[in-house]
Amino acid sequence: MNDVRMYIGIDPQIRFGKPCIRGTRITVGDILQWLSSGMTEQEIIDDYPELQKIHIRAALAFAAERDSITKVVVHETVA
Repeated sequence: MNDVRMYIGIDPQIRFGKPCIRGTRITVGDILQWLSSGMTEQEIIDDYPELQKIHIRAALAFAAERDSITKVVVHETVA
């Protein structure tokens, strides 16, 4: 999975700019929620036939990549 951007798009006009599978309104978050609730890849594809396994894997890769660049910002208070 070299370039998840070929499968994931961000458009402010679609789902308020949340990352979605290109050509759909299905967000990365939707896929993560379905997987975390116990749905299998096949169950997701059966319910949303516009998806393929590569889309689910791209959503996981996108989330992992985004998590790896998260920064912690510490605010200091002045006494």
